Amino acid sequence: MSLRTLIIALSLLIVTATAPVLQAATTLDYELTGVEKSELKKNIGLYLANISFSGTVPDEATQERIIKTVNTALQPFGYYNADVAVSIENEDVIINVVLGDPLIVANVNREIIGEGRDDPAFRERFNALAIKKGDVLHQPTYEKFKSDMFNYALSNGYFDFYWQATRLDLVREENEANVLLIAQSGRQYAFGEVRLVGDDRAKAIIGRLQPFKSGDPYSAAKLTTFNRRLNETGYFQRAIARPLVSQADGVNVPIEITLSHLPRDIFNVGGGASSDTGPRVRGRWERPWVNSRGHSITGEVYISKPEQAASLDYRIPLEDVNNDYASIKTSYEFEDNTTSDTKSEKLSISGHRFWKEADSPWQRSISLSYEREMFTQGISDPQTISLLMPGYSIGYSESDNALSINQGKFFVVAMQGAHENAGSDISLLKMTAKAKYIATLNNTHRLFLRAEAGAIETEDFDRVPSSLRFFTGGDQSIRGFSYQEIAPSVLNDEGQRVLTGGKYLATASAEYAYPVTDSWRAAVFADVGTATNDFSDPLTTGYGIGAHWLTLIGPVRFYIARGHSEFENTWRFHFTLGPEL
Repeated sequence: MSLRTLIIALSLLIVTATAPVLQAATTLDYELTGVEKSELKKNIGLYLANISFSGTVPDEATQERIIKTVNTALQPFGYYNADVAVSIENEDVIINVVLGDPLIVANVNREIIGEGRDDPAFRERFNALAIKKGDVLHQPTYEKFKSDMFNYALSNGYFDFYWQATRLDLVREENEANVLLIAQSGRQYAFGEVRLVGDDRAKAIIGRLQPFKSGDPYSAAKLTTFNRRLNETGYFQRAIARPLVSQADGVNVPIEITLSHLPRDIFNVGGGASSDTGPRVRGRWERPWVNSRGHSITGEVYISKPEQAASLDYRIPLEDVNNDYASIKTSYEFEDNTTSDTKSEKLSISGHRFWKEADSPWQRSISLSYEREMFTQGISDPQTISLLMPGYSIGYSESDNALSINQGKFFVVAMQGAHENAGSDISLLKMTAKAKYIATLNNTHRLFLRAEAGAIETEDFDRVPSSLRFFTGGDQSIRGFSYQEIAPSVLNDEGQRVLTGGKYLATASAEYAYPVTDSWRAAVFADVGTATNDFSDPLTTGYGIGAHWLTLIGPVRFYIARGHSEFENTWRFHFTLGPEL
C-alpha cells in the first residue's frame, strides 16, 4: 500500500469516528392548554408547524423558541402580555398559556382627505371599520380593512388613493391600543370615451350594451357588467373592455374595447338518442352577424324516425340586445308516428317578441303565427286546416349548472288561440302549463318533481290539427309506455285501438336519486297522468327504478318501468341524455 493511500484511509477513518450521529428531525407534537378560541388555536398551530428538533423531546433552546413563537402567534389578537410555559411529561410536550388581559382599543382616529370626503358611498365604506373603542384589538380585522378599502377605492375610480398614515400605537403597560387611519382619496375618475379596436361594425350596438355613459363615475362593477354583456351577445369569440387609466384626459378614463368576431358562418351537427324517438340528428347553421344593426339568422334541420323538421329564424335585437328581441320564423314539420297514430305535415310562419329583465330568470313572449297543417289522425279522413293564432307565454328558469343540475326550477305557462272570423278555419283556445323542480339535500339526496297540464277549448275538436292535440307517455311524461302512446282512442274495423288525441292533459312525476359512486346515482320514480277528453277516465301510472350516469356532456339516465293503464300492463326500458330542465 502506498503512503498516499494509507494517509487517505486514515483520514476517512478519523472523520467517520469523530462525526456526530445524525438523527432525523422530530416534528413538534404538543398538547395546548389555556386557549379556547379556535381562531387562536389555529394561528398557534400555523406558527408552530415549522418547529422541529433532534431527539425525543425538545431541548431548552427549542422550548424557548416555542414560547417565543406562541407569544408571536397571540399578539395579532391583542394578547401581548400572555404567559407561556413549556413542560415535558413522559416525553409529551405540554404548552400552557395564561392569556392575561388583552389590549383594548382606546381610540380610533380616522380621516379622509380628498374628493372621497364628499362621496357618501366612500364615507360609508370608510366608516364601516369593524373596530371601535372598547373592542379587543384584532389586527387581522385592521389589516383586512386597509386592503379592502384600497381595493374599493380603485374599483370606484379613486386611482390615486393611498394611505397617508396608518398606525397602531400599543401601550402594553395599560393594555391599550390606539388606531390611526388617514386616507388620501385623490380625485374620483369618470368613464371617458369608448374606443373600438379593429373591426367597428359593432359600433351601433355597443352603446345599447353599456351600463354607463361618458362622465359617469368610474365603477369596476359596471365595467364587469359591460364585459359580460358583450360576451353574451353571441356575436364575438371574445370581447374585452378595459380602462386606459394612463391615458386619462383629466379625470375621464377612456375605455378600450377589443373585439374578436365569430366566423361569418357557423355550422354545428349534433346527435342523440332516446327510447322515445330512437336515434336523432340535428344540424344547425348560423350567421351571427347579418348587418351592422346586429341582425342574425339561424337555420336548423332535425331528423328522427317519427319526426323531421326544418326551420329558418331571423332575429332582430331591440333596445336591450341580450334580453329584448323580435324574430321571424318559418318552419316545416313532418310527423309519421305509428305509436300515436298521427301523420301530419305542417307549414308555418310566425313572428315573436321576446323580452326579459337583465339578470332575471323570467322571460315573456308574444307571438302571431300562421299554420297550415295537413294531417290524418287515427281513422279519420285526411284534413287540411289553416290557423292564424296570437299567443303569449311567460316562463321562469334557474339552475346551478347547465348540465349536471343539483338545484333548479323551471316553469312556463303558454296560451294561443284562433277564431274562424279572424283568418282561421276553426275557433279554439289552447292553454298549457309545465313545471319542474330539482333539489339536492346535503349534496346527497336528490328530488326531481315534474308536472304538466293543458286544455283545449273548442266546439269542433275533430278538426283540431294533430300537432295541437294532447298525447302523453314516454321518457318525459309517464314511463312504462311508448312515446305519446296514451290518449283517447276509438276502435278501427279490425277492432284495434286507434288514438285520436285528447282535449286535456295532466301528468305528474316524482323521482328520488342517491349517489352510489362519484359517477353513478341510483333512482326510484313514480309517474301518473292522462291525456283525455273526460277526467273521469282512469289515470295511467308508471313506476320503477333507474340509474344516472354522470358524464361530461350531462347525465345519461336509464330506467326500467312498469306501466299500468286500463288497457294494458307493460314493462319498458327508457334512456335519455341531457339535463332535466
